[in-house]
Amino acid sequence: MSNYNRRNFIRMAALAGAGLSVTGNISSLYAKPVLATGKRVGIIGLDTSHATAFTKTLNAANAPASYGGYKVVAAYPKGSNDIASSVERIPGYTAEVKAMGVEIVNSIADLLKKVDVVLLETNDGRLHLEQATQVLKARKPMFIDKPMAASLEDAAAIFALAKKYNTPVFSSSSLRYIDGIAEISAGKIGKVLGAETYSPSKLEKTHPDFFWYGIHGIEMLFALMGTGCKTVTRIHTPDTDVVVGVWEDGRIGSFRGTRKGASGYGGRVFGEKATVALGSFTGYNPLLEEIVKFFESGQSPVRPEETLEIAAFMEAADESKAKGGVPVSMEKLLTKAK
Repeated sequence: MSNYNRRNFIRMAALAGAGLSVTGNISSLYAKPVLATGKRVGIIGLDTSHATAFTKTLNAANAPASYGGYKVVAAYPKGSNDIASSVERIPGYTAEVKAMGVEIVNSIADLLKKVDVVLLETNDGRLHLEQATQVLKARKPMFIDKPMAASLEDAAAIFALAKKYNTPVFSSSSLRYIDGIAEISAGKIGKVLGAETYSPSKLEKTHPDFFWYGIHGIEMLFALMGTGCKTVTRIHTPDTDVVVGVWEDGRIGSFRGTRKGASGYGGRVFGEKATVALGSFTGYNPLLEEIVKFFESGQSPVRPEETLEIAAFMEAADESKAKGGVPVSMEKLLTKAK
């Protein structure tokens, strides 16, 4: 069975087995979710700097109480099979985490015997469904780093498996926690009437365009605007993408993805009381604190509906590009991915 057919079989089996409609209400996936039974953290995928950053923070001798005593105890290093920029990182990152007291294991099955919770860090989103399936069958609460998967359908299948095994899943970009978003979400500028965000948007031929890196800026956009995007329109040039979403209440949000010149992360938010610029990206620790809270409570700080809508937004942007920049319906994609 080819890798594509294997992923397709797993995805369809997951959706059928759980009876999950992507457009249905899945915000309450778990009546009594499986909770962490201990503080042992396992990492899948040592092909991203996120894995070493999380380990450094959690395993520090003086780690703050906000990290709950969680420690990375084991890691399975295998990440991407064919993305050179990821494959080349594995030996170095493996040595780094090993030096921090982490046991390196030979398989996900071996990892799951040694840990209570999992950080799925593999850079290659195409592998996430197959890897996540093993974790969810073992009923280990799991954080999945961006992208949750390399397609909307795979992301929906992971949530279906989470429902089937009553095991919580949380996925997010660290940019959701850039300075300023929390205060805006708490009402600092009143209702958000619109927003424009930006981030680097490097392309990788194995992934749909924004699933690889542009997801950072798109995650910020949805953290500000919330769900309810109805249509997506994309303008593409070799150096820049501009994607405009129209929300069901008439609000407009846009994302600018850059591939030339100075790179950075940020945005401007238009509110009832003020227009403000987002602050700086300060690293991974704000996200890590949310991951620890998730492990403790079993409740994701990001609703599954929002994570799926982010994936649909990125797929709609690709469809708009393919059609020469015409608006694409989000509802059509979400319905198709049932």
